Amino acid sequence: MVTFLFPDNRYPAQPFTHTRPIARAIVLDAKGKVYLHHIHRNDLFGDATYYETPGGGVDEGETYEQAVVRECEEELGVVVEVLAPIAEVEDAYHLIGRKNINRFFLCKEVKKTKLHHESSGDDLIASTDTYSIDEAIALYQSQSEQGVPGLVKQRELPILLLAKAYLER
Repeated sequence: MVTFLFPDNRYPAQPFTHTRPIARAIVLDAKGKVYLHHIHRNDLFGDATYYETPGGGVDEGETYEQAVVRECEEELGVVVEVLAPIAEVEDAYHLIGRKNINRFFLCKEVKKTKLHHESSGDDLIASTDTYSIDEAIALYQSQSEQGVPGLVKQRELPILLLAKAYLER
């Protein structure tokens, strides 16, 4: 598995108080398009709009794979099958003193179920849509380099490029 290390060079450095394991997915729907959340936030990180892959924290006693399946059901309302691990990304958010260990998986939608947002982070999801892998890459390439949009772009654009290479094999 490929590993990326990305610093937070957008906010003033401060000590990390905790590390959060996070499972994220590049989910293919029945037409081969990928799901992306359109996020809008106005909080400690500022007023920002950007794209982000589905995913979230790994609960105690869960594996990353179990977490990614659960998160996709909660955030997308779909049951997924994990096809392959893509990469691990270690990134940071200085404003909240947190380091993240993100594991990304390529998944495919197996069936639709009921959407049921569970966490406060889910409240930031303005909408969720599907895009071809090239459209998704273009959205990330045009995403701002500033603030949280820049941190998310730094974390996720390389993953989409790896997913595209995997799909083209």
